[in-house]
Amino acid sequence: MIPETSAIRQTPAWQQELACAISDPAELLAALHLDPAWLPAAQGAAQLFPLRVPRGFVARMRRGDPRDPLLRQVLPLAEEHLAAPGFSTDPVGDLAAMASPGVLHKYQGRVLLTATGACAVHCRYCFRRHFPYTESSAGTDHWQAALDYLAQEPSLREVILSGGDPLTLSERRLAEFIRAAAGIAHLERLRIHTRLPVVLPERITPELVRTLSSTRLSTVVVIHANHANEIDDAVIDALAPMRAAGVTLLNQSVLLRDVNDSAGALVALSETLFAAGVLPYYLHLLDRVQGAAHFEVPEDEARALMQQLTSRLPGYLVPRLVREIAGAPAKQVVA
Repeated sequence: MIPETSAIRQTPAWQQELACAISDPAELLAALHLDPAWLPAAQGAAQLFPLRVPRGFVARMRRGDPRDPLLRQVLPLAEEHLAAPGFSTDPVGDLAAMASPGVLHKYQGRVLLTATGACAVHCRYCFRRHFPYTESSAGTDHWQAALDYLAQEPSLREVILSGGDPLTLSERRLAEFIRAAAGIAHLERLRIHTRLPVVLPERITPELVRTLSSTRLSTVVVIHANHANEIDDAVIDALAPMRAAGVTLLNQSVLLRDVNDSAGALVALSETLFAAGVLPYYLHLLDRVQGAAHFEVPEDEARALMQQLTSRLPGYLVPRLVREIAGAPAKQVVA
């Protein structure tokens, strides 16, 4: 008889990487050879919103540099404790748009499902950092209700899986949902919003690619990268099979102070994305979530940056600068 493999060996590599993500600020600072003086503030802010970052993403950060643009996105800072006028716990009106648990119906023709509250990385500017996922996500208890809503709304053409990050779900759960959605005749497109191909490229397995490409639904994967340094060879290798299988790849970024708030950084991001087979899609003004005011770039500065991008890049590499306004029928194009 062939002996059973151990539970660890049966666990997919990406899940092992996810499980050993860094969650202790002291470990993150030590891994990057940073001054321990940063630790008290990081520990305090991590009480507001936990630290979580995969080790492979940390490996792309510059050692000894507290201003590294990748580190800036994940390092808890004392500024997160500061209250700022106009910043709230639900900046884009998700809760008011919830048609049933985890089903956000904001825009005509498409609906978004918060498939899970789990994420591979906790970005400090996350607009859902205060979202009540326990009672307000389309998890195991609410999948069928979400599917029923999709089936009962014939105006819908597209279903968007978001979160958290939907690619933290198992292959089985994803495949089950996609099969069920494909059985709803009026749905035409499946869109997945995910950070995992960037921060945990091991997640893009052959099985996942088959799942995304074998459905009758047209599949769009919108990744999230804010800086060219995020896209290394492992990320490029992970994106290639999805593109080869016919999945449309787009990117959305957030304009972030001290991360990508320069024309040079944004040009490099667009060029790097295109070389990896991804088209720039949106550049979001910061959603004004409580705890993230220190990331905000003023609108006039953002417009000036877009003018520089337009002069330096072909039109198809210039993302649309947008903001989301609670209750609006679509994202507002700023430039």
